[in-house]
Amino acid sequence: MRREHFTLDVSNIDWVDTDDEARKPSVAIDFTGPATMLRERLTGPDGEVLEAGETDASLRLQGSLGEDTTGVVSVTNRITGDFILELNEDADDVLKFIRAARGYGERSTDDGRYEVTISLDGEEFVTYDKQTFLVYDDEGNLLRQHSLIPSGVEL
Repeated sequence: MRREHFTLDVSNIDWVDTDDEARKPSVAIDFTGPATMLRERLTGPDGEVLEAGETDASLRLQGSLGEDTTGVVSVTNRITGDFILELNEDADDVLKFIRAARGYGERSTDDGRYEVTISLDGEEFVTYDKQTFLVYDDEGNLLRQHSLIPSGVEL
């Protein structure tokens, strides 16, 4: 699977800069490559689609914060550690998304802080409500202050 086969679209994040009413941030990832491989990666050994708690979302920066840098957004299988998907995105855009998710979580009683929908050739395959989004620097160190980590969670 190639990163070019993925497109990412976010919504409900602009309110964080204008202090409008909080709306649940969402990200839609559409895959236009060979669907069989992605379907297999999103499916557990029992043949069922992985649940939200069986996946992790993260951003690995490609350069230093404060610079105009990109990052690799990835979704991994929490049980096996295998990558499900990866795509390149502007780091500032992803960090804004995380700020919106944090703000939504602070203002809402909803368990999920953001929503991820993964589609195959425009057809929705799975939707997850997520609470965690980890951010790593370009050397692989966790940046806790930029990550979205629910209180009470130890890493």
